[in-house]
Amino acid sequence: MKSFILFFSLMAGIATTTLAQQNTQGDWYIGTGDISNTSWTEWALSPTVGYAFTDNLVTDLSLNQGATPDSTGTPVAGDLNIGVHVRYFFDDFFGYVGTQNLGDDSGLNVGVGKLFTTERNNLYLDPRVVFNTEDKTTNLRVGFGLKF
Repeated sequence: MKSFILFFSLMAGIATTTLAQQNTQGDWYIGTGDISNTSWTEWALSPTVGYAFTDNLVTDLSLNQGATPDSTGTPVAGDLNIGVHVRYFFDDFFGYVGTQNLGDDSGLNVGVGKLFTTERNNLYLDPRVVFNTEDKTTNLRVGFGLKF
């Protein structure tokens, strides 16, 4: 009987932990798309808003503004870019597909990552390894924000 109670308690704990970490329909994600690949003097955040349309499928929209140097080398704000990203979750891991700008041929970004959340699932950190099909480069990207 003791082993049955122990087994039942263990299974209930695992089920509760797994259910608490799922990304369910109706979840909102507000944060940054990527804080990596920038020097500390040029740090910029791209605001990102995501919504889980179904369980484990999240679609994000991000805004970012590129900077191009003028004739003196001073960075000048460029065009506003809108990116679309889709993440499909397998537990806390996810597959990632996205683009940085809908209006150009910057290539498709494909990758994998892991979602780290706090105990109450409010704050998240999502490092991911991304391959760009246009540049043929692989990068580490890190985003963070709030999930509710």
